[in-house]
Amino acid sequence: MPAQVEFDTIPQLFRRLCTRYRGRERPVLRYKERGEGWHDITWEQLEDRGQALAGALHQHGVRKGDRVALLSENRPEWAITDLGTQLMGGVNVSIYTSLPPSKIAYILRDSGATACVVSVPVQRKKIQEIADECPSLETVIVMDAMPDDPPSYMMPWDDALTAGRDHWAEHEDELTGVADEVTPDDPSALIYTSGTTGQPKGVKLSNRNFCSNVKAALQRFPIGEDDHHLSFLPLSHAFERAAGYTAMLAAGATISYAESVEAVSQNLKEVNPTIMISVPRMFEKVYNRVTKTATEGGTVKQTLFEWAVKTGEKHAAAQQDESGGPSSWLKAQNALAHRLVFSTLHEKLGGNLRFAVSGGAPLPKEIGTFFQAAGITIIEGYGLTETSPVISVNPLDAPRYGTVGHVLPGVSVAIQALDSDERIATVNGNDYPTRPTTEEGEILVKGPNVMTEYWEDPAQTRAAFDPDGWYHTGDVGRFEDGYLTITDRIKHMIVSRGGKNIYPGPLEESFKTEAWIDQIIIVGEDRPFLSALVVPDFDALRIRARDHGIDEASCSDAELLRHEDVRDAFDDIFRTYNHEAAAHEKIRNFRLLAEPFTVEDGTLTPTLKLRRSVIPDRYADLIDEMYDEFGQ
Repeated sequence: MPAQVEFDTIPQLFRRLCTRYRGRERPVLRYKERGEGWHDITWEQLEDRGQALAGALHQHGVRKGDRVALLSENRPEWAITDLGTQLMGGVNVSIYTSLPPSKIAYILRDSGATACVVSVPVQRKKIQEIADECPSLETVIVMDAMPDDPPSYMMPWDDALTAGRDHWAEHEDELTGVADEVTPDDPSALIYTSGTTGQPKGVKLSNRNFCSNVKAALQRFPIGEDDHHLSFLPLSHAFERAAGYTAMLAAGATISYAESVEAVSQNLKEVNPTIMISVPRMFEKVYNRVTKTATEGGTVKQTLFEWAVKTGEKHAAAQQDESGGPSSWLKAQNALAHRLVFSTLHEKLGGNLRFAVSGGAPLPKEIGTFFQAAGITIIEGYGLTETSPVISVNPLDAPRYGTVGHVLPGVSVAIQALDSDERIATVNGNDYPTRPTTEEGEILVKGPNVMTEYWEDPAQTRAAFDPDGWYHTGDVGRFEDGYLTITDRIKHMIVSRGGKNIYPGPLEESFKTEAWIDQIIIVGEDRPFLSALVVPDFDALRIRARDHGIDEASCSDAELLRHEDVRDAFDDIFRTYNHEAAAHEKIRNFRLLAEPFTVEDGTLTPTLKLRRSVIPDRYADLIDEMYDEFGQ
C-alpha cells in the first residue's frame, strides 16, 4: 500500500502527515505508565512536541548537519527527539542502551555530537561519567529524573520543551524554512553498526536512503491507517527504525511502545496489534513453548497437535495454489484445527494479528512453516544497516520459507562468484534473474537505499564498494525462481584443517528447534573437525530431568549439567544430526554452558547475534579441551 502522503525527506514526511491528520484527534503513538493504562499521543500533540524539541535544539546551537545523540529505550520521546532533530536538518545518532560508557564515549567522540538526549537514570549516569571525554558535547536533555546536583550542561525534558516551544513560536518562519530546505541527499542518521569485531563503524544514511526504502517496502507490506504495531525491537537498529517506525508513520498506522522486552507478552494482549515486527529469536521461543506443551500433554494431545499442523500446512498450500484454493472440507478442517489448537497461540499474540515480519537473522524454515500452518504468516526479509536496511522481502501471498523473498522495487542485487569477479545473476526490482541459477556467491547491492559512506572513514568506504559501484554485503547467497536465499556470512566461514569451507550459520539453525537447546555456536577454524558450545534451555531440561528421576529442584544449572542422563540427552541430539550430516560437517564434540551468551557480557551484539570473534577467545580453554580429548 502506498504512503499516506508524498515525500522525499523525513521533515517533509512529518510535516505533511501532520497536515493530513490535523483536527482529527487521531492517535499516532501510545505508551503505558506504571500502574496506569495506555495513553495516546495524537498527531496534533506529536507536531507540537516535535517542534518544541526542534526549538530547544536550535536554541542550544544545533544547526543543519549537526549530530544529536539519542540514548533511550523505545518510547514516545525517542520519536519526538528524532523528528525534532530531522526538522532542524540534524543527524540522529541513536545509541544502544545496552552499550557500556566506554563504547558510548567512542560514538559521541567519533560522531562529534553536540547534543545528547538521554532517558532513565542508569543511562543518564553513563553520560555523566563520560561527558568530560567528549569535547564536542555541549547540551544534555534528560527525559526522566535529574541528578540532585545537575551539571550546567544538563536540563530536564519538560523545561527543554517549554523553552523550545517559545523559541519555535518566536522563530517559526526561520525554523520551518530550515525543514523545507532539507534535501534528499542530506544526512538523516548515523547508525553505528554493533559489529562482531573491533570498534563500530558509523553508517551515514541520507534522507533519500530512508525515504526510498520505506516507499519501496510499503509496496510489499500491506500497512494502512487501521494497523497497529507494538514496538519492542530497539529503535537504534535500522530494522525497527525503518519498518517499525518510519514505515508505520508513513502508512498512518498507530505505534504502541512496549513497557519492556519482559512485558511484551502482557502488552500484546493489551494492545492487540495487527502487525508484529520481531527477530527470529522470539518466534523460536514461542514455537518451542508450543511444541513442548503439546509433547508433555500426553498421546491424545500430541496426536491432535500433529493433525492440526498437517491440516494447517495443507490449507496454506492450497491457498497459494492458483487452481482454486482450499476445498470446503479443508476449510472446515482448518477452522476446527484453529478452534481446538491454534486459537490459544493467536490469543497470546493479541488475537488480532494480520501478519508478522521477521528480520535481523535467518528464520528457520520449520518455524515459518509452523506459524503459517497456525494461520499467522511471517514475512521474512533481508537487509543491512548499510542498505537502510531492506534489500528483499517475501511476498505475503506466497512466502517461501528458507528464503528472504524478492528484491525490493528500485533495488538491484547481483550474485558474484566467490573465486572471481564474474556476476552469476542480477535482479532488478521485481525482475527475475537474467538466467536461472542455483550457484552461490557474494550478494552485491545497488540502489537509492545504499549508504553514502562510512562516517569519516574513506578507507572502509572504498573497501565496501567495487569500481562499478556495487556494495559488497559480505553475505553469501543464491537465487531460485526469483527468491533470494542467504547461505551465511563470508566472515563466518570456517576453514577446517582439511581445507573444507564450512558455513556454521545453517548448521546452527538446524538445532534451533531442538527443545533442549537455547543457544549454540559451532567452532572449528583450522581444526580437524567441528565442535559446539551449547547453552541449554534450562526450563525444558529441568522438566526432562524430573521425568527421569533427577532431583532437579536441589540442583543449580551447573550441577544439572553434570548429570550423566543430561549429557546422554545431548549426545542423542548430536548423534542424530551426525547420522545425516556430511563428513566435514559432523559435530564430534560439545560442551554445555551454564551461563547464556548475553549482550551484557559482550558475547552477543545488541541485535542478539553471536560475536564469533569474542566467544572462541572467551572459551578458549574449553574449546582446547574438546580437541585434546581426541588428541588434536
